[in-house]
Amino acid sequence: MPATVNVYEGLFILDSNRYGRDPAGVSGQIPQMIQQHGGEMLASRLWEERRLAYPIGPHRKGTYWLAYFKLDSQHMGLVRRQVQLNENVVRSMFLKVEPRIVDALVTHALTGTGPVAEQRRAAAAAAAATKPGVAAAIPELEALEIPDVDGVVEA
Repeated sequence: MPATVNVYEGLFILDSNRYGRDPAGVSGQIPQMIQQHGGEMLASRLWEERRLAYPIGPHRKGTYWLAYFKLDSQHMGLVRRQVQLNENVVRSMFLKVEPRIVDALVTHALTGTGPVAEQRRAAAAAAAATKPGVAAAIPELEALEIPDVDGVVEA
């Protein structure tokens, strides 16, 4: 029976301390694990960093990382196991994405939306409101996306 290639959404809670010391190294392991099993990354980015609702072992904070990827369904079990064994990943969740909404979700992830980006957009809008000339002088401010040093997209 031929294997099916599906698109999956992966949400990873990363160890905030390790991520803080080596953001590229810790987050870079996620695409490596997917690609090692023949998968293709569609989007991979920081979603937010926050205090956990309840401690997970010694962890009270977590860095949430969002990824969309294509993978042969037969290899999904191997990826799950490899993620469980990775010391940088505190928790993970995988969802199979409905094919009709793949493009919308990936585009949404690549444009830098999410709680952190929304907070930064709100802060930028508040700053623009206190400086009346800024919004009028730069009308495309809403559509402008500037990558931050930590990889989060902000407007």
